[in-house]
Amino acid sequence: MKDFKSYASEQPDKKPADGNSGQTGAYNNTVELAKILSKAMNGKSESQILHTIITEAERGKREGTLTNQDLDNFYTALSPLIDGIKKRKLKEVITKLKNI
Repeated sequence: MKDFKSYASEQPDKKPADGNSGQTGAYNNTVELAKILSKAMNGKSESQILHTIITEAERGKREGTLTNQDLDNFYTALSPLIDGIKKRKLKEVITKLKNI
């Protein structure tokens, strides 16, 4: 799995089709990010995915390439795709990562 920042570079640079600045573009970016993440995680177990996310995030935080805002954005993009228990677990992981 790549680091968090590399996913942003794979997203197409789209402008909102309806002229709205911001919301539609943010939605399109979130959808694209979800597609990229789904492809990267395909065939991996839940524990492998969680381990990879934590490992990459810890590395990014220690290197200074991953900010708390990046973590919040990641949670916001991923949380609608998972159920309540997994969402709560992801929130706990994000909180711990923010304290690194």
